[in-house]
Amino acid sequence: MIIEWKLSPEKIKLSPQQVHVWRVRLDRNSEEIHQFRAMLSEDERKRADRFHFESDRNRFIVGRGRLRSLLADYLQVAPEGIEFQYSAKGKPMLANVEQNLHFNLSHSGGLALYAIASEPVGIDLEQIRSLSDAEQLAKRFFTPAEAEAIAALPLAQKQAAFLNAWTRKEAYLKATGDGLAGLDEVEVSLIPGMPAKLLRIKENSELASQWFISELHLHPDYVAAVAIAGQNWQLCYFKDETQ
Repeated sequence: MIIEWKLSPEKIKLSPQQVHVWRVRLDRNSEEIHQFRAMLSEDERKRADRFHFESDRNRFIVGRGRLRSLLADYLQVAPEGIEFQYSAKGKPMLANVEQNLHFNLSHSGGLALYAIASEPVGIDLEQIRSLSDAEQLAKRFFTPAEAEAIAALPLAQKQAAFLNAWTRKEAYLKATGDGLAGLDEVEVSLIPGMPAKLLRIKENSELASQWFISELHLHPDYVAAVAIAGQNWQLCYFKDETQ
């Protein structure tokens, strides 16, 4: 399925059954980086300054700054006035906000994805890279059924299947806030070309059926997925004007 990424509207409105997915390019010019840095909290600036490589530091600044500017558009507040709090396992959330607005983000290489919805949502993005040990990694982190499925695939499909599984599992775990420790408790579809689906959560297929999950086709070099509890969600895709 080809995704139509729309330019950012002048006024953003999130309907209750919508998930807004934003695609953001992280490599920006010095003026934009300076503008995004000005939006950050003191703690975020300190985190940025701890990066050894300038490219990583700048991508962090853009990623956090763009998150702030996006949330500011939804909340109609100043980006620098947004405050975050974190769950015990590190999931970021809005602090002191009465509106029912949830978000999640993921970045890989020079791209970032943001998911914004009225319910807790998770998103994951992975740049395709060489994975010669996909079978061994699957045995270590995935369910036995998933590891067997990857082992049975032709060599050319093993890497794609592994990344399909990884992004779908992580999107779900980020939505729940459970973290990567639960990778082997979630079973997903992973065969390339087959629809994304949660099959079992802690061996419970009924629980899995209560979740919506979708693969995101954003670029040939990336694999991505978004997950949110419930069904009948409408995905809306947006991109920066500069992309």
